[in-house]
Amino acid sequence: MTANHRPLNSSRPAARRHLFALLCLLLVPAGLACSTTPVLSASAAADQVSDALEAEVGRAPEEVTCPDDLDAEVGNEMRCTLVDSGESYGVTVRITSVEGDTAEFDIEVDEEPS
Repeated sequence: MTANHRPLNSSRPAARRHLFALLCLLLVPAGLACSTTPVLSASAAADQVSDALEAEVGRAPEEVTCPDDLDAEVGNEMRCTLVDSGESYGVTVRITSVEGDTAEFDIEVDEEPS
């Protein structure tokens, strides 16, 4: 049986560049006890990018890594990397809203491998 694999960067044109993910995450307080800024962990961000891509194109990338935790504040963003079919692509994760322990963010996959 042969599996039909679409490259993750070649889905429908509108979805290829932008995916929206509503994430119900347990955002943890950052740093010291006096800080109240919730944080999206690097591992949670990588998992959510992988899940969103799998939902959009029918399969998950081979690997997604994000370098650091991200303060969950509207407008904050970080660059992650995904590996698909042996090629690496940059991914921008940008927080668009935060309410309680729920963060919504935009996921943008680069058009070309890096």
